[in-house]
Amino acid sequence: MSTTIPVTTADAERRIRDAASVDRSIRLITTGAARGETCTPDLARGPWEFDRGPAGYGPGSSMGDVIPAGAPRQGALPAKYREASAAELDERVRAAKATLGDRVVVLGHFYQRDEVVQHADFTGDSFQLANAAKSKPDAEAIVFCGVHFMAETADMLSRPEQAVILPNLAAGCSMADMADTSSVEECWEQLEEVYGDLTAVDETGRVPVIPVTYMNSSAALKGFVGRNGGIVCTSSNAVTVLEWAFERGQRVLFFPDQHLGRNTAKAMGVPLEAMPMWNPRKPLGGSTAEELQDARVILWHGFCSVHKRFTVDQIEQARRDHPGVQVIVHPECPMPVVDAADAAGSTDFIVKAIQAAPAGSTFAIGTEINLVQRLAAEHPEHTIFCLDPVVCPCSTMYRIHPGYLAWVLEELVAGRVVNRIEVADDVAEPARVALERMLAAKPPASVTVPAGSTIAAATDAAAAPVGA
Repeated sequence: MSTTIPVTTADAERRIRDAASVDRSIRLITTGAARGETCTPDLARGPWEFDRGPAGYGPGSSMGDVIPAGAPRQGALPAKYREASAAELDERVRAAKATLGDRVVVLGHFYQRDEVVQHADFTGDSFQLANAAKSKPDAEAIVFCGVHFMAETADMLSRPEQAVILPNLAAGCSMADMADTSSVEECWEQLEEVYGDLTAVDETGRVPVIPVTYMNSSAALKGFVGRNGGIVCTSSNAVTVLEWAFERGQRVLFFPDQHLGRNTAKAMGVPLEAMPMWNPRKPLGGSTAEELQDARVILWHGFCSVHKRFTVDQIEQARRDHPGVQVIVHPECPMPVVDAADAAGSTDFIVKAIQAAPAGSTFAIGTEINLVQRLAAEHPEHTIFCLDPVVCPCSTMYRIHPGYLAWVLEELVAGRVVNRIEVADDVAEPARVALERMLAAKPPASVTVPAGSTIAAATDAAAAPVGA
């Protein structure tokens, strides 16, 4: 006689976590216990092994990108965290958080590995977490499980007494590094030679060019934008930000991500011929003075290595394999990919679209694998898969590991602050101007999708506590 063993809530939650875990998938693939392919077997190694090696972004999507000299490095992680099991680290994090209580708030980006996200008090995209950083003014410390520019932003938006901590200092962003301060300032000087006084207004009250930087940029570049009448944007509010910029400027200099700038401006009706690329290694960015005069949006030569992996061929394959599939991609993807998809939107848009879909829907998603695999585990009523069949997470997001999270939290319990991210006042003051403009440029409550799409309209909401 067979016996049915009841499935407890804890069992169900553990199964969801196992299914959502990209780390577990990578280990199964690299040991031959599961079918599949990763972009490198090095993903199965602990990130601390790369902290002490040559400077680089680490294994994953950005491993081929060139890291600038002087990029932050992470010191040695104590052995007790490197050698602890996953269960031990989980218990240490929970115990430390319980001890610290309201003294600490943990923020987790959607692209973080599931073993880290489960401990976050808030999850979201960069726009949401920028708001969340301001929502706990009484916390002594903000532990930001994301990448360096996000922690800088949290430091600038939080109270001076609050310590913002990045668990692994090597968690940078290759896209952000593609636009450095000196190159952008040199670009600005060359644009002044073409347009004249960049503070002079025309008969419509607009200046020649407004600088717009994506959230994925350094605090120094946000400061540059703030000093020069510009604004920061995220993938959630890019349209609203460009509308703001066009009201004040004849043109926009958009950096560092060319694809978000191009896709957003194209959707707003800006023709491609009015969007020249600025290559910082070429005079006038590789354009003529006449082309720059005719420009509406000047695009910086930068990109996201995660979203550059997605292709039109992958979309076509998904449609052949899954008739009726709905394809949603992030606007950091190349324009042909966005054009071939059913819809494009921020990570929060993707989450909300899936939540709003009728049971039995099939989705092919073009964004970072940690979010895609988590959505697939949380929504068994749908079929959800990543457009790219190769498991290749964001190199720098993957540098955050539960071992580092346990370490920084237990250091706080002991009264020590490690890996604090602080932005100098002379940089932070103008950067806050640009950031506050960004926060005021709220995306529309309802995000539209292309005519004829079967994807439900999604809502970009403010960050909500985990579980809410």
